[in-house]
Amino acid sequence: MTARVSPRASRNIARTVAVRGDMTPEPALERALSTIDVHPGRGWQQELTVGERLILPRGAAALVYVRAGELTGATHRSACTVDAAAGTATTVDGGRTLLAGDAFLSLGCHDLALASRSGAEVTVVPLELTPTAETRALPPLVFVSGFAHAEPAAAGLAAHLGIAHDTGGRTGDDTICKLMVTTVLLTALRLWASSDGDATWPPRSDDPFLARVVAAIDADPGREWSIDQLAALGAMSRSVFAARFREVFGTSPAAHVTEVRMRRAKQLLDAGTPVSETSRALGYASDEGFRRAFRRHTGVAPSAWRAGRRTLVG
Repeated sequence: MTARVSPRASRNIARTVAVRGDMTPEPALERALSTIDVHPGRGWQQELTVGERLILPRGAAALVYVRAGELTGATHRSACTVDAAAGTATTVDGGRTLLAGDAFLSLGCHDLALASRSGAEVTVVPLELTPTAETRALPPLVFVSGFAHAEPAAAGLAAHLGIAHDTGGRTGDDTICKLMVTTVLLTALRLWASSDGDATWPPRSDDPFLARVVAAIDADPGREWSIDQLAALGAMSRSVFAARFREVFGTSPAAHVTEVRMRRAKQLLDAGTPVSETSRALGYASDEGFRRAFRRHTGVAPSAWRAGRRTLVG
């Protein structure tokens, strides 16, 4: 993708990645945000003339930030919006106007067309979200009004995404761009979810037996979990447990264990833990096996992820 950032905005990335002290997420929200794996496409910046429309077709998920002007268009039922300044959330059905400093996420469930009545400047980044229980539970559209006011550092990143520069193909650009987009996306989702007291996201299980299983995996992701062990923890037979787990979380128990391991791997690598030590901590029989799993999950090698993080916060 094409996504470059000014030196000033780069210095803000580390502050944005860290959770602000006055907005510490609940544990469930923090876990949900840490499971999201996003693969950004080639972003672009677009200037809309009076009456010109921004078209997002069905099937095309995207993150949009309004840098200047306004966008107005029809939305669909099940869209959610949060007023960042007031901390209130509502369900949107019908017309919707976005002003400078607003952001929204479309999962591509509907065709979306927003026109500018007075002209607008927008940043658009196509997204591919790895399907998990958390991403499947998101509403089709998420709007965050006042994003720039509530999260100026993340908004600074959003404003600079999609700017093309000839950097000669520097090593690590793709990794850093992915981290930048992920930062903006997670910040917007955190702001929306933490402000909406009635939000059904992140998804929660009311089944205490499944909750016990998930807690055990979270506490010890490096353990060599078998389906028999997990089913026993949940006090169910193998078949009942597997079916119930998939019904509630939208994924298999084995896939969930991998997701938790990869989440923990990112945390360890972000903290500067060597690849070999991370591999052993997560129960992999070999570093090569861990490297293959990490690359399959994130699209980059563990060493590249770790190096990109050091560049990001350095």
